[in-house]
Amino acid sequence: MARNNQSRSQSPTAKAPIFLFHDLLQPPDSVIKERVSSNEEVPKWSSRAIKSFAMGELEARKLKYPTTGTEAILMGILIEGTTLASKFLRSNGVTLFKVREETVKLLGKADMWFFSPEHPALTDEAQRVLDWAFDKKIKSGGSGEITTSHLLLGIWYEVNSPGQKIMATLGFNEEKAKELESLISEPGFIDG
Repeated sequence: MARNNQSRSQSPTAKAPIFLFHDLLQPPDSVIKERVSSNEEVPKWSSRAIKSFAMGELEARKLKYPTTGTEAILMGILIEGTTLASKFLRSNGVTLFKVREETVKLLGKADMWFFSPEHPALTDEAQRVLDWAFDKKIKSGGSGEITTSHLLLGIWYEVNSPGQKIMATLGFNEEKAKELESLISEPGFIDG
């Protein structure tokens, strides 16, 4: 079965990036200036969020998908495995094996002979997840980093994305999203 690429929107200018993961996750300076006032500190990505993103890219390559989507970021969070987001998912019955299985059911299998690029381009949905996580951290104020919990909530709030559909299929719901959101909103929260 060929992978259904129609459900995967990709920006027409997307190319495989040749820079650090942190650069891929961080919006361009012009966007940062629009979103962050001059007296605010630009939030940084936690090392675990960067690792989760990198693991998601690798998972997309392993499945021979031409792009990194929300489902790949979700798998990356589960592969990293040590953060609040991954533990929260597992405690609610969302495991890597189930997500992989649902991904193949939803998107199909890739061509056996297709070689995925080293850094598969982001889908528009995945880019919006990164933007949502960045914006959420800015709006929350305070110090700290953008964490995998921000990524996970970004996936959930990207309605009708493959990652959100998979989470819903596996029993994740709005109530659980609110619970996670309240956990990361607590004063002194450190993901780990």
